[in-house]
Amino acid sequence: MRVGVLYGGRSGEHEVSLASAAAVFANLDRARYEPIAIRIDKEGRWAIADRPPTAMSAADVIEQARLEAARPVRSGREVHLVARPSEETILSIDRRTADARDGGQAVVTGLNLDVIFPVLHGPYGEDGTIQGLLELANVPYVGAGVLASSVGMDKALMKLVFSARALPVCPYRVVPRHEWTADRAAIAADLERSLRYPMFVKPANLGSSVGISKAKDLASLEGAMDLAGSYDRKIVVEAAVAEAREIECAVLGNDEPVASVAGEVVPSREFYDYEAKYIDDGSKVYIPADLPAAALAEVQQLSIAAFKAIDCAGMARVDFLLERSTGAIYVNEVNTIPGFTTISMYSKLWAASGLDYPALLDKLIALALERHAEKQQLRTSVL
Repeated sequence: MRVGVLYGGRSGEHEVSLASAAAVFANLDRARYEPIAIRIDKEGRWAIADRPPTAMSAADVIEQARLEAARPVRSGREVHLVARPSEETILSIDRRTADARDGGQAVVTGLNLDVIFPVLHGPYGEDGTIQGLLELANVPYVGAGVLASSVGMDKALMKLVFSARALPVCPYRVVPRHEWTADRAAIAADLERSLRYPMFVKPANLGSSVGISKAKDLASLEGAMDLAGSYDRKIVVEAAVAEAREIECAVLGNDEPVASVAGEVVPSREFYDYEAKYIDDGSKVYIPADLPAAALAEVQQLSIAAFKAIDCAGMARVDFLLERSTGAIYVNEVNTIPGFTTISMYSKLWAASGLDYPALLDKLIALALERHAEKQQLRTSVL
């Protein structure tokens, strides 16, 4: 089975994607799959990579990014997805020998893929844009569809959906960037009055904790709003949960999803920001999390409920905040393409639940093919 592994992308999580893709390539069973490395650079150009990524640690990812910057994809075999049902899923265009043969013409070849595995984090990959393109091409792909991907990426809409389904979320406000720019003082005063310090300020559409700050006073709130606004046109501001424990749970499936054991992250910094996740080594992960049976059952039930609320498919990691003093559990967010290295929480949670990384890849590909086969049974015409 020919699997197109799509990675990189136009987002602040480009480097994280390289590490996730490296793990996928390293663990796909070559007796069953022929993986094709399709790299998207930071400018959005697609190319078949000369070699798949191999960096799986933070330091190696940074070095891989340097190498990628020094070797632009435009010099390789660029590829274009055929945005209609076709046996040629992608067209590979080799311009490197255009001046030397074939009368100066680029060499164009078609390549059929059985399934595409998007390992893209953040905008232009996890937000429904790639998924929409794959729907047009009518090619099976791993993970959530267009709707779930877009809602799962947009923290403002996600919380709105969770609230409509009566899932517990902490108090929050959504501030359009243009409103913040137009009247900073009035909005800051309203946030101070309605949410109170401390608050977490986030870009609505981004992951890996990029652009997230904890505001403790007016000065840090203004700086946090400016930072989040530099990444997105919508800013989500949340009331901090007192003495919060960060609990995570993985979900796998289509119509009948199942939840893994829960894990707990104890960040090396004040909260689990980008540096704590990927740069320093001080953060601790406990799998399974030390939770009473009732709390674990509630986390698993809420994970499946959140998964279904956004109409997710394939996989997701659901993150929670647990208030130490009361035991109250709040759904924080759903990640439809979570970090996918062998040491990422999603894969580790399933390993602790009895499903190792290669078997997890097998299951995700099978779920993608299952969902695609079901879609082919739908009517597309009234005639």
